[in-house]
Amino acid sequence: MARPVPAIVILGNGSLATARKIAQLYPGALIHGLAERVEGADRVYHEFGATLREFYQQNTPIIALCAAGIVIRTLAPLLLEKGAEPPVLAVAEDGSAVVPLLGGLGGVNVMAREIAAGLEVAAAITTSGELRFGTCLLNPPSGYALGDLELGKRFVSDLLAGQSVRVEGAAPWLAQAQLLEDPHAQLSIHVGHAERAPAANELMIYPRNVLVAVSAEVADLPGAIRSALHQANIAVQSLACLLVSDLDMASAALREAALDLGVPLRFASVSGGVSELSRHSVPNATIVSADTGIAIAVATQPLDAAQIGRARGRLAVIGLGPGAAELMVPAVKAELARATDVLGYETYVRMAGPFREDQVLHCTDNREEMQRARHAFELAAQGRSVIVVSSGDPGVFAMAAAVLEALYESSEPSWHSVDLEILPGVSASLATAAQAGAPLGHDFCVMSLSDNLKPWAIIEKRLDLAAEADLALAFYNPISRARPWQLGQALAIVGRHRTPETVVVLGRDIGRPGQSLRVTTLGELTPDQVDMRTMVLIGSSTTCVFPRAEGGEWVYTPRWYGIKPAS
Repeated sequence: MARPVPAIVILGNGSLATARKIAQLYPGALIHGLAERVEGADRVYHEFGATLREFYQQNTPIIALCAAGIVIRTLAPLLLEKGAEPPVLAVAEDGSAVVPLLGGLGGVNVMAREIAAGLEVAAAITTSGELRFGTCLLNPPSGYALGDLELGKRFVSDLLAGQSVRVEGAAPWLAQAQLLEDPHAQLSIHVGHAERAPAANELMIYPRNVLVAVSAEVADLPGAIRSALHQANIAVQSLACLLVSDLDMASAALREAALDLGVPLRFASVSGGVSELSRHSVPNATIVSADTGIAIAVATQPLDAAQIGRARGRLAVIGLGPGAAELMVPAVKAELARATDVLGYETYVRMAGPFREDQVLHCTDNREEMQRARHAFELAAQGRSVIVVSSGDPGVFAMAAAVLEALYESSEPSWHSVDLEILPGVSASLATAAQAGAPLGHDFCVMSLSDNLKPWAIIEKRLDLAAEADLALAFYNPISRARPWQLGQALAIVGRHRTPETVVVLGRDIGRPGQSLRVTTLGELTPDQVDMRTMVLIGSSTTCVFPRAEGGEWVYTPRWYGIKPAS
């Protein structure tokens, strides 16, 4: 299983050269620079503490080019459980020191040595066991699982005290370890998939060489699988993955079982039941059990779950927000990091970057929404992790509706089995309103003035009714070269029900470089003041304006209506 790609976090331009050297060691790693202090970073951030804690909580390895104390104080509130943490390292700005801080069981010392070798310095390894033995005995390589962490700590303490050890089973990564080996030693490192009772004098390491093929019809899946493994004298820690027919891809019970057991869920197209499913997927394995609905296959070597069957495809429709990185929600950032394919209008896809070399970009014209949605399902049905990008919120005049329409019209079972999720973003109307204050603080109506997908007569009717109802109004797509007359006509319709003094907010490119905000009135507003990148907010009869202390104006629509309630 591939290691997660680390995040390289820097505070100033003085760290950039070192950060670039480190980035070369980890393909796909991005350099995150502090806004207004770093030029040339892959991504910018505005708050060091919040950024570091977000990466930590996402289990992303962190390489911070700053003092170790800053990192420790920042992450201290999150340090709950040793062993359940990503690697965290502090590196000197000039690359003269590499200090592993957290994640001893997550390979932090391995990373420290890799970085130190790349920078041609020595890593500051302080872990006693690793210094003595040259490896972390409690962090076996990928494909193996440690049996009991607490017993393991006592075991390593005994070795550090000078006791000898014997190795039982195949442990090739220990061939170069500096262990005091004795075939008659009381302490033993046992590597095997057999179920064994924990013992203080034994360090148990389980190869993940067991596959369980299962039917979705089995009741109490986690319990049934554990029972089958126990009857076959196989430790549950050796379970590498669950394998299921792709006809059951949408089963919630299977997903919950995989989560309960802590293993990946894979799918394959094989007829003939679970026994044939397991034989086909692991040809050289031994089938040790094949009860009704459950088959257990044991391989001679650890299994790479990514090479067995395929994953359930995922399609996420995301909203980037108005454009500023700090206004992008964390769930969207996490989805971008794990995507294999990114689809969207090229302008929005570029806004979502930069991307890793292994991520495939599918950029299309802004008018090809349905083709884009269908292509996204085709990719996701292959087991890929796909993103469809929208600016703002994907459900507001954006791609979420097109994706759901494509699914509604399709009878292709593989499309309906895709794991589909819509992730929200900050819409342009809300971003503009926040810059101005709270012009949408009471009931409001959001409309697109584009008649590409609906008749202008419908737009006129809705405008008239919304204006008559005294709703604050937000106009998307207010004007374009192809329809320069429509905004003027829309303003005339609104003017039947609003006074010329009605407050209007014009927000252009809010959240992007060169943004501008202007407060005017309905009587002063003319179509030439607006373009396609302008959000138009028209207040209700109660919308108010008052001066800001630093200049400009605050705009808000009070939450009360008519008679203000007593305070």
